[in-house]
Amino acid sequence: MLVVGGARPSYREVSRAAVAVGRSGAELHEMAITQSVVDAVCQHAAGRRVHSVQVQVGALCGVVPDSMEFCFGLATEGTVADGARLDLDVQPGSARCRECGSEFALDDLILLCPCGSPDIEVLAGRELRILSMEVS
Repeated sequence: MLVVGGARPSYREVSRAAVAVGRSGAELHEMAITQSVVDAVCQHAAGRRVHSVQVQVGALCGVVPDSMEFCFGLATEGTVADGARLDLDVQPGSARCRECGSEFALDDLILLCPCGSPDIEVLAGRELRILSMEVS
């Protein structure tokens, strides 16, 4: 863990460390999101030890689950969540076509109906929420 004057490292310092160990810019995006999750978890834990955190991640929210798991280990170091397990519940995406009316699964960020229309309404898959945490 990076320690700067005995304080918790800043996002910028953690980002530099991630780049130094060969992590990409995409993982830095996950680091910012994961840091926000860890901050919220630590605040709600109110000093109690966090053993696990369950987070719902939509397939369309732009978060790479493996990268988020890596970042969780970095972001929790030195906090009440240090050593906690991250359980990700990845939710599939779905949409409805405004042109033909069909509902269909979305597996990636290509937002097109099978009929070819780009006029769709995303119904699910953009979620990113903390579902639960185990503390003692």
